[in-house]
Amino acid sequence: MTKPLAIASDHAGLELKRTLVAALEEQNIAVRDFGTHSSDSCDYPDFAHAVARAIEGGEIERAILVCGTGVGMSIAANRHAAVRAVVCSEPLSARMSRQHNDANVLCLGARVVGTGTAVDIVEAFMSVRFEGGRHAGRVTKINQQTAASTASQLNKA
Repeated sequence: MTKPLAIASDHAGLELKRTLVAALEEQNIAVRDFGTHSSDSCDYPDFAHAVARAIEGGEIERAILVCGTGVGMSIAANRHAAVRAVVCSEPLSARMSRQHNDANVLCLGARVVGTGTAVDIVEAFMSVRFEGGRHAGRVTKINQQTAASTASQLNKA
């Protein structure tokens, strides 16, 4: 990766995010932290949207989002056309999401996975590349539908 890895969490994911930042920095992976930086209650969509906008703007290529289950962050991030966010609770799904789906956002649930498993999931997500080939056409179809939906929503506004 040539651009920093984005990371963000809400209050429920803060401690796990801090652990992941430390693990990533140990591997010399540049990390851009989008927050939160406090354990005060906050809203996960604010952080998911900020990261997704940074992907859309080309500032970052990949990201990790952490909330209680990972589901809320995934739903919010996937509202953006340039994002393919996945919730993973084990390393195989993280690895396959990169290889076959070109996932660019990994969502984790701090209340679902333990710290050691979360680190393993992140390592799996970061260690592989998109295979392309027969998978490229499928990702293109995902992107086309997303673009069509976005255009339709804009026309209604």
